[in-house]
Amino acid sequence: MRRAAILALVLALVAPTGLVAAKKKPKPKDGEVVLVFTDAQRETARGYFVEKHGKGKCPPGLAKKNNGCLPPGQAKKRYSIGRPLPAEVACDDLPWELSVRIGKPPEGYRYGTIDGDVVKLVVGTLLVVDAIEGLVE
Repeated sequence: MRRAAILALVLALVAPTGLVAAKKKPKPKDGEVVLVFTDAQRETARGYFVEKHGKGKCPPGLAKKNNGCLPPGQAKKRYSIGRPLPAEVACDDLPWELSVRIGKPPEGYRYGTIDGDVVKLVVGTLLVVDAIEGLVE
């Protein structure tokens, strides 16, 4: 019964975001691993961060730089898609609520946050496969 309630909650939170996506990507075939975030996952993550952090909470000087509200000196990306995460860069776990909304990563991958971005990493090598950038303004 509890699982059914959780599933219903997750579907209620995720389902509307799928309607917002402008272009639908084909569904993966059985056993196929999707390496990039889907449009629905991107919209869900953006919605979550707006809900939790709001828009416009960044000081005006940093907001106009459109760099995720990072102060000078920290605005440079500390990771690159297609490259392993540098050892000095810490990747935090996703907030539990967001991880429920976007679903589990494929086997062998994990999600995390770096500098307000959501990233998809290969477990073990920490290769950055994809990122949803600019979530915190």
